[in-house]
Amino acid sequence: MKVKGILIIFIFAFCGNSSSILAQSSVIGAVSATVVQPIAITKNVDMNFGNAAVSASTGGSLILTPSGTRTTGGAGVTLPATAGTIAAAGFTVSGAPGYTYAITLPASTVINGPGSASMSVSSFTSAPSATGTLGSGGTQSIAVGATLYIAAAQAPGNYTNATALPVTVNYN
Repeated sequence: MKVKGILIIFIFAFCGNSSSILAQSSVIGAVSATVVQPIAITKNVDMNFGNAAVSASTGGSLILTPSGTRTTGGAGVTLPATAGTIAAAGFTVSGAPGYTYAITLPASTVINGPGSASMSVSSFTSAPSATGTLGSGGTQSIAVGATLYIAAAQAPGNYTNATALPVTVNYN
């Protein structure tokens, strides 16, 4: 009986102190977000290829680098001694310091001159190229060049298009 009594006490103690098994568990986590300064771009300088001369029988191209230097392509285009105003396009990107961003340039555009005359501009390049990084002050400069295609006997005059160079920047 003594063993039986001890066994009964042990069973009651074990059953009375048992814990239930849970089928689920949960935890509380936090939610947060950081809103960064919006990216923006402003124009500082318009692109200008300067003066160029073209042959009556042969066209060519005028290449303007982002650093503002010019070279010709094709036998029909020459650079006169009076260069005119030469400038790569210039922009300032601003936003969150240290962030990287993608630069999107147009594929091509047309600039219009006297009467119905026009010229094609394409092969846009930038410095930095494709991706930039905002400095500790949250800004970076972008310079943009391109290639101007001049037809043989292109009509002389000033060619322009105020909306010819859309540059887009987006955070990576």
